[in-house]
Amino acid sequence: MIAIGCDHGAFALKQEILRYFEKNEITFKDFGTYSEESCDYPDFAAKTARAVSDKSCDCGIVLCTTGIGVSIVANKVRGVRCALCSDTVSAELTRLHNDSNMLAIGAGIVGRELALRIVDVWLNTGFEGGRHERRVNKISEVEKEMFKDVE
Repeated sequence: MIAIGCDHGAFALKQEILRYFEKNEITFKDFGTYSEESCDYPDFAAKTARAVSDKSCDCGIVLCTTGIGVSIVANKVRGVRCALCSDTVSAELTRLHNDSNMLAIGAGIVGRELALRIVDVWLNTGFEGGRHERRVNKISEVEKEMFKDVE
């Protein structure tokens, strides 16, 4: 199951992605926002990222006008590796090399067609492992060090 969330600036693009999910029979949980009424992106990015962190969702997608704010918020949540992508090459490589479990997209940066291609590539690319696994494990070690007082 894919978690998805956005702010008002990316609501229309989220609706396009939800249609893509439905067309491709992809299960998802929508964490909002549910309209174009002004709202605060951290609220929705955090809910979406927590669903990935607690493993109630397998991966997640967050959107705002630039993708920057939601990616920053998502990466504050333990266990999340969120990549902001504006092209399909980055979307592919972040899955292959970084085993990203969240994708951020800027609705004001990429158009509908490119955004849907980014989502498709990201969802359909697996982690390559090998030498990259060692590096992802090092990311996890940094995270454990940063959260050691929480455990």
